[in-house]
Amino acid sequence: MALFGSSRDISLFRHLNRELLGDIINQQCAFYKRKLEETKVNIYGESSGEKYYMGPVLINCLLERDPQSFSDDDGYINLKWDAKFRFLRDDLLDKNQDFNIDTDIYGADLVPEVGDIIMYQESYYEVNNVINNQYFSGKNPDYPNSTNPLNPGLENFGSNISIICETNYISPDIVGLKNRLI
Repeated sequence: MALFGSSRDISLFRHLNRELLGDIINQQCAFYKRKLEETKVNIYGESSGEKYYMGPVLINCLLERDPQSFSDDDGYINLKWDAKFRFLRDDLLDKNQDFNIDTDIYGADLVPEVGDIIMYQESYYEVNNVINNQYFSGKNPDYPNSTNPLNPGLENFGSNISIICETNYISPDIVGLKNRLI
């Protein structure tokens, strides 16, 4: 039987991380969820007009920003400013219900996806990649290992802790946010 990673350990870990993110670090970002069914696209799959987003939803996060770099392409100066937003997975549960978002269409949990927008200190970042595999004690809770004869009871251990969104800076005029609640 495993020694660490039981529900008590996970509860302690969750409590400490919520206190750390909410009371000590205290960084919040605004999360905009893309509405695909309302955004019109052209024949190339690109948005051909206004983009529509749900939100914003304020979420505690841990932020790591790369230094700004500039490139001169074709006479235009481009800003490159990547960032990683780290969220506690449990903080995203039931977020759609808290902000009057139709849970029949979008579900109760806020699930970050490629193309969503995150605003931090009036800068907009587009999600490029979502990392969703940080497991407490290295055990994936979706794969219970209940038939493991060498380690019985392993299905009661492990948890999926966080979600990391890798993003890049996007100019506010390109974002074109249109807030419309459902």
